[in-house]
Amino acid sequence: MKASDSTRFITQAKLPTAFGEFVIHVFEHHGQEHLVLTQGDFIGGEPILTRVHSECLTGDGLFSLRCDCGPQLAYAMEQIAHEGVGMVVYLRQEGRGIGLTEKIKAYQLQDQGLDTFDANVQLGHLPDGRSYDMLADVFKHLNVSKVKLMTNNPDKIRSIESQGVQVVDRLPIKVGHNTHNKAYLKTKKDRFLHLD
Repeated sequence: MKASDSTRFITQAKLPTAFGEFVIHVFEHHGQEHLVLTQGDFIGGEPILTRVHSECLTGDGLFSLRCDCGPQLAYAMEQIAHEGVGMVVYLRQEGRGIGLTEKIKAYQLQDQGLDTFDANVQLGHLPDGRSYDMLADVFKHLNVSKVKLMTNNPDKIRSIESQGVQVVDRLPIKVGHNTHNKAYLKTKKDRFLHLD
């Protein structure tokens, strides 16, 4: 498994949630804090139910209906609680990596008719500037070499596997669809090539 010295574990604590008790771990990567929520005991070599989730303040914290992020996070935590073992890697890369202010600017452009892809590009960003290069270090720290990944994003699968972690199963997430995010979800499928 590839690993670098750019990611370091900081601390951990118990975190009671609506989905049971998790352990919250803090990692630092290039000056940015990221979180991992774990539940249960990770047995060496067993595939771990995993969600890699990029921060979405509007969806995760403010219950926005413009995206499906909040429902995806809740679904992942619920599935982990049901299984009794798993983790959510919560990466602090808001707005596909462009940051909160730029994301709200992209929202404004979307209000004028652009999709997520074109709005980001018009603002001078990559359509999706997120990076998953810290995952090898996180998984190594947690002694995880195989995952059952809850995702619709093929880029996450490729990135995780390129870092030496085996994705033994891909579990689709089909939650959070509503009239406000219908075009957004179509863009994710048609332009970002997300899976069903």
